[in-house]
Amino acid sequence: MLNQIDEISLQINGNPQTCSHQTTLPQLLTDLGINLRLVAVEYNGEILHRQFWEQTEIKEGDRLEIVTIVGGG
Repeated sequence: MLNQIDEISLQINGNPQTCSHQTTLPQLLTDLGINLRLVAVEYNGEILHRQFWEQTEIKEGDRLEIVTIVGGG
């Protein structure tokens, strides 16, 4: 169980969520059970290119929109 001091609040797809301090974007996505290869991420209103994911640390109040890529025809 996380101590509240170690938690930060954010929004994911409009829903409140918490994660531990110093969580990177790939860690957060993995913790949420999301396949990293099949999503696009909007970070605080901007599409975040995959090359920047590893260096993106989640901060208090961040807003993420996570879109799953679906194949089909």
